[in-house]
Amino acid sequence: MKASPRILTLSLLSATTLASTLLVPATAAAAAPRPAAKAQATTKAARQQVEAFWTKARMRSATPMERLLTPGTATARKLLEVDGAGLLAPTAYPSGGASWTGGGQVVKTTGRVFFTYQGRTASCSGSAVVSQNKSTVITAGHCVKLNGAWHTNWVFVPGYHNGNAPYGVWTARRTLTTPQWGSSENFSYDVGAAVLNPQDGKLLTDVVGGQSIAFNQPRWRRMYAFGYPAEAPYDGSKLTYCSGPTIVSLLWGTHGMNCNMTGGSSGGPWFVNFNEATGTGTLASVNSYRLNLPILWRNMYGPYFGNDAKALYEEAQKS
Repeated sequence: MKASPRILTLSLLSATTLASTLLVPATAAAAAPRPAAKAQATTKAARQQVEAFWTKARMRSATPMERLLTPGTATARKLLEVDGAGLLAPTAYPSGGASWTGGGQVVKTTGRVFFTYQGRTASCSGSAVVSQNKSTVITAGHCVKLNGAWHTNWVFVPGYHNGNAPYGVWTARRTLTTPQWGSSENFSYDVGAAVLNPQDGKLLTDVVGGQSIAFNQPRWRRMYAFGYPAEAPYDGSKLTYCSGPTIVSLLWGTHGMNCNMTGGSSGGPWFVNFNEATGTGTLASVNSYRLNLPILWRNMYGPYFGNDAKALYEEAQKS
């Protein structure tokens, strides 16, 4: 990917493997185990160092994560490249991938995520959400940890546009993911979160606002997905969206939507009850992966927000 971890594309599994990986719906799960977490920039000196690291040039040159994977690893074998295609009219329903020109709150709450993965720069997307600490961002699990390695130099840039950071560059003091992603990188639980440091004495959602978030919602909903794809035909400079009805994938029970957003949009928010006029909705999933199947390659998939995603959010917002 060009400037951000791109959307993950999974190889075809055999029928036997597929049958063995079907999961019990998240709503049936018992008490969720504690999320995995890592401390990030917790001192003033560390924050300043991370802020200085992310120059405009570094942001523009950050590489979608899948291009940085070491060939031959288990995760690398699961990830394949895919190009997006075709832009539809903005603010149209349905949309398979177009620049968002509708304005509203989503322009401020959605942003690019930048970090260092095993010494190399990469990026994703994320969303500011309503939270007790007013400092929580929701993204994908692989946007905070991948191949057993936690990302460092982690920042969130809300409202990123053409290299500009109109609301500042916010450093993370803690990143978290679900225990299932943290231990085995299970795509049913590909959800991540970050708790951000204040900036100039202000908290994130006091500056950009926050989207609502919900868990254990009904499936088969009309949804809107947002992100900053960086693979052709996109370049990571503009907020992009998809919209349409969703399906339920037989693989891992995730949401699926016809969407051509490419790498870099990983971690971007999926909303139910989205209002185009106000740019507000209820966050219920994130961009996660694609399936390497000819009849499904146009679909984007995102994890179902069940009890484990809820436990992750609760842990993050009280941090």
